Amino acid sequence: DVQLQASGGGLVQAGGSLRLSCVASGLSFDDYAIGWFRQVPGKAREAVACIDKAGSTYYDDSVKGRFTISSDHAKNTVPLQMNSLKPEDTAVYYCAAQRIGSTWGYWGRGTQVTVSS
Repeated sequence: DVQLQASGGGLVQAGGSLRLSCVASGLSFDDYAIGWFRQVPGKAREAVACIDKAGSTYYDDSVKGRFTISSDHAKNTVPLQMNSLKPEDTAVYYCAAQRIGSTWGYWGRGTQVTVSS
């Protein structure tokens, strides 16, 4: 079974940094893309950053230059380094897996990120 475990959230002041980690099991990074999404109450979940098997990345415009997604195939982890955090980055962050050619079908539990002003 595919399982995703997100961790690393917390409370940080504006301008600070956090490093989220997504540990994936039951899948190979050769077959899946991994993405980080976030959601605030009353709003739709939005994609933050994604990485595919070739290492190609996507970033939402709101996080470009501040967030960095990477992948460690040996450990099956996908960290999300978040720098220069802003209060508007406050959300529950989720990691998800997308089998090539399919939808984002696997989701982990979220981790709360709160950025104080």
